[in-house]
Amino acid sequence: MLNADLPWLEAPLADALARARSHALLVQGPAGVGQLELAVKLAQSWLCEARAGAAPACGQCASCRLFASGTHPDFQLLMPEALDAAARESLGLPFEEPDAPKAGKAKPSREIKVEAVRSLLAFAQATSARGKAKVAVIFPAEALNGVAANALLKTLEEPAGLLRFVLASHDSASLLPTIRSRCQPLPLALPARAAALTWLAAKGVDGAEGLLDATGGRPQQALAWFEAGLTDAAWQAMPKRVARGEVAALSDWAPPRVIDALQRLCHDLVRRAHGQPGQFFAQAALPSPRRTAPLLAWEAELRRAARHAEHPLNASLWIEALVAQAQAAMGAAAR
Repeated sequence: MLNADLPWLEAPLADALARARSHALLVQGPAGVGQLELAVKLAQSWLCEARAGAAPACGQCASCRLFASGTHPDFQLLMPEALDAAARESLGLPFEEPDAPKAGKAKPSREIKVEAVRSLLAFAQATSARGKAKVAVIFPAEALNGVAANALLKTLEEPAGLLRFVLASHDSASLLPTIRSRCQPLPLALPARAAALTWLAAKGVDGAEGLLDATGGRPQQALAWFEAGLTDAAWQAMPKRVARGEVAALSDWAPPRVIDALQRLCHDLVRRAHGQPGQFFAQAALPSPRRTAPLLAWEAELRRAARHAEHPLNASLWIEALVAQAQAAMGAAAR
């Protein structure tokens, strides 16, 4: 049975199991709606030794028990080092605790490197231990760097024996065309609003409607923001606080989240300037700009700043500069 924790995946899973024609599927759609969970459920279902036809994994057979324990010999999950532990924990799969970082040691990579792909290819060439199938899940597929992606191509085109792939991505346009052409696409849309709100309410999220709007309809992201301490009230207060130059409105956030929040605010202000309602903020939370030129210039500055969001020289000073820039742009747009 599909994990009831993400009920909106039931229909896409059933559809994929019924219609999959290729040995490689590409699960693609917006972040925060369950691409990884769907990919892993597909893998479990293909490996299940008791299911019939297009049914999902039974959850009870020996294969499913091995899968749940993270010890299935015919399953590989390939992710960047920086995501591996957190992603496995969210799926209920065990993971090895990383060694304490040594002085001078590089941070865990956000890319999937060629060494990891070579290890996956060694798995691919081995005989299936249980004789059912072998499945590799790669997430996020866009994290494959150029060398790693090219190393994967031949096996992706001509897999050995019972090997199957599920690539999961929320930015499939950035994948090499040669990768996309070897996969059967499996689109994953945003869940229905009612289903997302019901799920968030069951998770104890206060202000679920506002947070769901803030994330563009992505329930998993809304839950993550709530668990990180963001409330709907704080989110709705942010535009006017930034307009007053209050750095404290964003000072507790990591630089990438600051950029993301300001880009959403800028987007909504441009919409308001053209007489449209905001997408991420409530109508009452937004000022009413008169001019779009300062906002468009600010949007371009935010795109440039996003390139350095992971590595600011001084995060606090950088956020102060971003808030000052936002205040100036909003002030100019109001005149």
